[in-house]
Amino acid sequence: MTTTAPAAALPDTTRRARRRRRQLLVHAAQLALLVVLIGGWQLFVQGDQHAIILYGVPSQIVFRLQTWVTDGTAIGSLGDQIWTTLQEALLGFLIGTALGIVCGIALGRIKFLADVFGPFIKVLNAIPRIVLGSVFVLAFGLGLESKILLVIVLVFFGVFFNAFQGTREVDRNFVANATILGASRWQVTRHVVLPSAFTWIIASLHVSFGFALIGAIVGEFLGGYAGLGVLIKNAQGTFDASGVWAAMVIMGIVALIAEWFITWLEHRLLRWRPAQLTGPDL
Repeated sequence: MTTTAPAAALPDTTRRARRRRRQLLVHAAQLALLVVLIGGWQLFVQGDQHAIILYGVPSQIVFRLQTWVTDGTAIGSLGDQIWTTLQEALLGFLIGTALGIVCGIALGRIKFLADVFGPFIKVLNAIPRIVLGSVFVLAFGLGLESKILLVIVLVFFGVFFNAFQGTREVDRNFVANATILGASRWQVTRHVVLPSAFTWIIASLHVSFGFALIGAIVGEFLGGYAGLGVLIKNAQGTFDASGVWAAMVIMGIVALIAEWFITWLEHRLLRWRPAQLTGPDL
């Protein structure tokens, strides 16, 4: 009977070779899945004008992207539309994240604040946030402000609840030991609570940036002069499914870049964590 040696017992070169082979296998599987999906889509709608109008077609999506890049869009250059949406998403994401972290830790550390503001936060969380987009457009107009506010609302609650729960999950023995050693409440929060809750906070950022993009797009869709949401709205109004998908492809690329950056930030800030388990499926 043969047994497989644990990964930790293998030489570094062997472990690196195994990781490379696994990465190549994963990338090959992803590429194969992408080819099957796009190829099947192309074959399904090709030659059927009605299906092309309803579902779009990959070849026309590529052509639309090329046209936008070289000739611009009906409302300006493609770069301007991407930058407008990015401005709204990034500003709202940063403000919403900061507010969510501060409020989550404050309410997690101070029970009186949690008791006072808890019911109000639950009520606000129950309100469909997308509906607030119309309120913001009416109150603040078609500029960046209304979109940024919608993004803040969408991002805030996800970060807040993770920061709040992460603060509540801190080992009370660590807090007690730090207090016994003479640490002030602020020092305990900074050196014990915040590092312990940071895993929860970083986990929320992976989802929150997607909500930030959604908020920016929906805000532009509800009322705006420029941005990817306006491109989608115009394409929908002319039954241009390929234009809708082209804008969604751009959104997907932006989201992937943001996900890569958040993952890099996670590895930099959480280097103190034990390495995650690797090996065969559990």
